[in-house]
Amino acid sequence: MRQVARVLSLLVISALALQLYFLARVGLMLVVDPQSTTFQRSEIQRLVKEQHRLLWSQQWVGEDRISDNLKRAVIASEDASFLDHSGVEWDALEKAWEKNQRAEAQAEKINERQLRQATRSNRPVAVKPATVKIVGGSTITQQLAKNLFLAGERSLARKGQEFVITFMLEALLPKQRILEIYLNNVEWGEGLFGAEAAARHYFHVSANQLSAFAAARLAVMLPAPKRFEKRPGSAYVLGRASTVAARMSAVELP
Repeated sequence: MRQVARVLSLLVISALALQLYFLARVGLMLVVDPQSTTFQRSEIQRLVKEQHRLLWSQQWVGEDRISDNLKRAVIASEDASFLDHSGVEWDALEKAWEKNQRAEAQAEKINERQLRQATRSNRPVAVKPATVKIVGGSTITQQLAKNLFLAGERSLARKGQEFVITFMLEALLPKQRILEIYLNNVEWGEGLFGAEAAARHYFHVSANQLSAFAAARLAVMLPAPKRFEKRPGSAYVLGRASTVAARMSAVELP
């Protein structure tokens, strides 16, 4: 019994030490710009392993050197309640969970139907399992918490840790700083990170020179940058960007 108690005590102490480590790292961001994130470091390893070379572009710029157009566009597209919530949009999470449940149920029905057809057929039938597109519902702060410190796997433990770090960010950093760190580290393509690199890559201007529509196009790419970078001028991107641009005038900045 003592051995079990000792193991449990060590686990609790380790968990608390980990949270204190995260808390210290977040607090340091009040005055120190993070040079890289866990997600970026994992991407570096992947790129080197797959391509045997490092294609990388990132340049930190202060929030005063990032166009207000881009700030408004990202908030309008990614997190319309950014100024009002405390890090987590519970209603958005609930809606995302319900949508994912419906998508999983639909995929399961499709798979069952394909399996029945394959069983009844006298000839071999290729069965391709239906895939489920997972909807996140994460806020800008949650996305930053995940990218800064956490790996990409989906689990309850990782999601719980994401919530804890999210609340740390909201408690210790002003919204303006959270948005600044996010815009300097978010992915905009293969090996392409931050507003300055994205502005120069896609529009050949600096981040503080982005027009409203160019900023809206960049904001639209954020949910799937590796996919959208192949066709940044596609009908979907342009159409969605028009919608985002129309919402930007109503967005207040921190």
